[in-house]
Amino acid sequence: MYLLKRMLWLACVSAALALGGCDPQRISELEEGVSTEADVRARFGEPEKIWDAPDGGRTFEYSRQPQGHQNYMITIGTDGKMSALRQVLTPLNFAKVQPGMMMEDVRKLLGKPMKTTPFKLKNEVEYDWRYLEPPNKSMVFTVVFDMDYRVLRTLSVTDPDAERSR
Repeated sequence: MYLLKRMLWLACVSAALALGGCDPQRISELEEGVSTEADVRARFGEPEKIWDAPDGGRTFEYSRQPQGHQNYMITIGTDGKMSALRQVLTPLNFAKVQPGMMMEDVRKLLGKPMKTTPFKLKNEVEYDWRYLEPPNKSMVFTVVFDMDYRVLRTLSVTDPDAERSR
């Protein structure tokens, strides 16, 4: 557990130094199984969205989009204590997004996107999330939905905004 927290903290510090954004101080102050909902809210503020967790707890969504490269899901157990803190914009989670999946399920997995773009003539909607590919390459993960908000396909590209700012 300590090693995982330490690795997350180091990743955030590296990203913060490279891009000027992250939450290493707030994350390092929270401990799974010890920190309470009040502790989470004191450090992160009001969640973007609150999802029901499968075990009866709740998951707080904290988006750092559109400019940041992280989205956090923080689970509060039925005992009122933090049971998990995850940065969800990862290749492992991107791989879980499969054709036919509903938009709400993608949203629960990845959090709020940085932008949505409807393409009415194509009958598609694109959701984009900005993320970091190690060590600090800014990328965009895109999920393409049909008009019923079911996943058609996904793709990742180099962040065009990062390319323009070089």
